[in-house]
Amino acid sequence: MSDSKFTAPLAQELLHSELSERSPVSSLRAEAIARIRNSLRPGQQQMADWQSGPLAISAVPGAGKSTGMAAAAAIAIARQYERSSSRRQLVVVTFTRSAAANIKAKIRKFLRDDLSLPQTGFFVYTLHGLALNIASRHPDLSNLQLENVTLITPTQSHRFIRTSVEQWIANNPGIYLRLLEGHQFDGEETERLRRQSVLRTEVLPELANTVIHEAKSSGISPELLRKWSKQTTDEYAILSVAAGLYEQYQNLMRSRDFIDYDDMILAALRVLENDSARRIEQNQVFAVFEDEAQDSSPLQTQLLEILASDGDKRNNSSLPSTDAINRVSPHSPLNLVRVGDPNQAINSTFTPADPIYFRQFCEECDRIERLATMDQAGRSTRIIIEAANFALKWINKQSSATTNNGKQVSDNRQVPFRLQTIRPVEAGDPQNNANPAPVGRGLELYTPRDIHHTLELLSQRVIELFGEDPTQNSAAILVRENRQGRWLAEALTPVCKEHKITLYDVGERDRRSHVPQEILALLQFCDRPHSPDYLKAALEALVQRQLIPTQDLNALASLPEEFLYPGPLAAPQPETVQKAARLCRNLLRARLELPLYQLISFLALTLNYDQAELATADKLAERVNQQIAGNSSMGGMLSALSEIVSSERFEPVETEDSEERYTRRGQLTIITMHKAKGLDWDYVFLPFLHENLIPGRFWVPPQSQFLGDFTLSEVARAQIRAALHGEFTIPDVTQAWEQAKHLKISEEYRLLYVAMTRAKRLVWMSAAQKAPFTWSKPDNLQEQAPCPVFPALKRQFPECVVNFAAMTKQA
Repeated sequence: MSDSKFTAPLAQELLHSELSERSPVSSLRAEAIARIRNSLRPGQQQMADWQSGPLAISAVPGAGKSTGMAAAAAIAIARQYERSSSRRQLVVVTFTRSAAANIKAKIRKFLRDDLSLPQTGFFVYTLHGLALNIASRHPDLSNLQLENVTLITPTQSHRFIRTSVEQWIANNPGIYLRLLEGHQFDGEETERLRRQSVLRTEVLPELANTVIHEAKSSGISPELLRKWSKQTTDEYAILSVAAGLYEQYQNLMRSRDFIDYDDMILAALRVLENDSARRIEQNQVFAVFEDEAQDSSPLQTQLLEILASDGDKRNNSSLPSTDAINRVSPHSPLNLVRVGDPNQAINSTFTPADPIYFRQFCEECDRIERLATMDQAGRSTRIIIEAANFALKWINKQSSATTNNGKQVSDNRQVPFRLQTIRPVEAGDPQNNANPAPVGRGLELYTPRDIHHTLELLSQRVIELFGEDPTQNSAAILVRENRQGRWLAEALTPVCKEHKITLYDVGERDRRSHVPQEILALLQFCDRPHSPDYLKAALEALVQRQLIPTQDLNALASLPEEFLYPGPLAAPQPETVQKAARLCRNLLRARLELPLYQLISFLALTLNYDQAELATADKLAERVNQQIAGNSSMGGMLSALSEIVSSERFEPVETEDSEERYTRRGQLTIITMHKAKGLDWDYVFLPFLHENLIPGRFWVPPQSQFLGDFTLSEVARAQIRAALHGEFTIPDVTQAWEQAKHLKISEEYRLLYVAMTRAKRLVWMSAAQKAPFTWSKPDNLQEQAPCPVFPALKRQFPECVVNFAAMTKQA
């Protein structure tokens, strides 16, 4: 629907109601609301005009979603003050903690500076924070006793996943034997042992990890997976195997009082199944605003819809209907505003996030004229906008031509992108320097000889851009893989040092899992100080923290007793060795004198951690002490720490705004495309745009090809999603594998679109003729085809193709 069709009636209604002479105070507030509204773009105004009911906002990159949502939230809170004396709150939900902090600050600023209201009346949560808040208020209903449970984020190598695999194998020897045989098997013992290793350490753990997250986040039980499995015909009964692994995992988690993030959502939903508790929670909320809605999972969507339902208007106070027509209607009691961009859905192939649900919500709202669009964006210069729009349309056209054996696809959800064009802002837009002038051509397309030539060209352009006044500009190199970032960081360090450019490698700096690793190294030394390996690891940690000078650690660690406690006849130790020995003896003394629960905090102070690292160490100490409660020993502490280091994604505590840290002026940031979402820089470099990475090839690891030309985990994911989407039949293995390929290709193209739209004034893109087949071996160069959209961009924007001969002459 058009913006005018949506906005004009509402705007007139607002002017009539809010500028009426109810009181001088309300009149002044209505004028303040009008000023805020008039400072917004048309798409943002549609959000600010919301009064009740469902509303979907589909926004393009750089459209100002967070500013629009903050303004709309502040206006909604002001109206709530006027219309009601109740203490209902607005709940704002977003994807990350940093985004939550950012939008909270913006809402407070609008309330304080523009509306002269108390900075209350709202809460900002991440989805899991909201779920935990609800579950912890009703422990008897949620079955979640926070003081007795431990939160983990398991990877496929986690002990629980491995143990689930071993227990499933023991309970299902016949099915396991069928997997072992694969397509064909001659019974040779060496091959049997190899296949056993692959199944136990790779295939089954990966299947378990994928299905557990996919099923739990959708409220799917092992029993329902088994039921779905009966509708399939694959020879391995993949969903049945997955159900068994899932069941074993759940039993283990319950028996040890462990929970994962999906359990938080499930616990909150258990609370809301109770009529009384649901009414209590709903009566505290007058509306829910959700940001980044394209990244929601089914259960997260259900949680928000329950909270956003106005219990007073529901005759039976039941849970929201699963019927879209009943759930979203013009007079729906669902006070829910969902803001997102389906074209920036880049997490669905490795998390349970599925953009189809936000697309459906947009379609439902469009049907009842409750869909608004934010398609004006002031971030990028016009040539970048044109390139991004062209890439979107070209990719959709190619996808439509190849999907379903060349038949044209009519379902908009089957193509990678929602047809949504970015438009520059209009004259007089309030954003400073909106759609800025390009630097150079604004879009630069390079085809270097190889990755070394790429590095040379990129370095040259960086030096030019930072040359005059480096403190005035920001720049980033966006890579598809962390290994590319490490290679670039190593090569660019001397260049940046010579030209006084700050180089920030996010992949390296953000590994604050170094906190558990360093603490573990020191504790292992305290437990066994006479082990040369543990002593060396502890000394390496101390050198890394610059607490002792760099020296020959092998010489010190080879004779631990002589280093730590030299006898009277020993040769005098140099000052550097004495300093290291004193520090190590202090650690051993602390081990003897301090209670076990204080050791981690002491070691964190000894390592001279900064504020964020100390907070992370405190979080780690709390987790470990809780895990070993009842069996407090050094052995238990070391076991718990070893497991965290080897098989979990231990999230650090961030005390600094990551957005500010990554986008500082005068800094060249190396960051992955995924992590760059939500950020922007003046100049963005996109090297190594090759077809083998974007969109990539769906391949089966050679070691597991005995099972067939597919992977069990991806087939299971595709089958689960097909069932959740309500497809008539669950696809067989071949169909599921093709659907998984399509999902992967679509997401990789959306990732490229996200990367391109991070740039304000220049996007630099390159696809070298020769590149590594795998970045684990960057020196193994071979001919590589470019990402398919790259040649199309060169044809569409020939003036942006950089001619190396012309560059040489200019030089």
